Amino acid sequence: MTIPILLLAAGSASRMRGGDKLLEDVHGAPCLQVMAKRALATGQPVVVTLPSSDHPRAACLRGLDLLVVEVPDANLGMSRSLQRGVSALPNTAKAVMILPADMPDITTDDMNQILNIFLEAKAPAMRATTQDGAAGHPTLIDAGLFEHFQELDGDKGANALLSALGKSLKFHALKGDRARTDLDTPEDWSAWRARSQ
Repeated sequence: MTIPILLLAAGSASRMRGGDKLLEDVHGAPCLQVMAKRALATGQPVVVTLPSSDHPRAACLRGLDLLVVEVPDANLGMSRSLQRGVSALPNTAKAVMILPADMPDITTDDMNQILNIFLEAKAPAMRATTQDGAAGHPTLIDAGLFEHFQELDGDKGANALLSALGKSLKFHALKGDRARTDLDTPEDWSAWRARSQ
């Protein structure tokens, strides 16, 4: 079954104070490249949103078998990345896995685990949580809900869409806090490297 993985990488990374969190080193390679390769290793199609195809982030994706989707209005919020990314999915997509690209603790095994449980649950959507139950990423959303992405606005992502599902939204816990470990600032990255050594 085709369930593409949508990596969100079009944000400005303004909290990095001049740096780019998606080009930070993760085990010897840029974070975005590492996350793209992990997504590709699931065997599912991978779509990556970028501000533009000539953005510096694009260089680390060259040679990878994935689709880059430009989001020139990414400054208007995450909703724009979701709308453009979902619109670019292949017609064969039965659902989409959404994952911000600044979450280097999420592994290929995590993605596969969520994919498999989603298929077994036959739910309209599923969201990963921390071990303690705090909602995070990745998120999986069935193709039957794709049209609702066009109703999103601002920087709240798909939260409104997921909230509207009520009890039909399923959750699955990943180990530790990885489902919520996104790295937005130089301090976040320093702390992550200190505990990842």
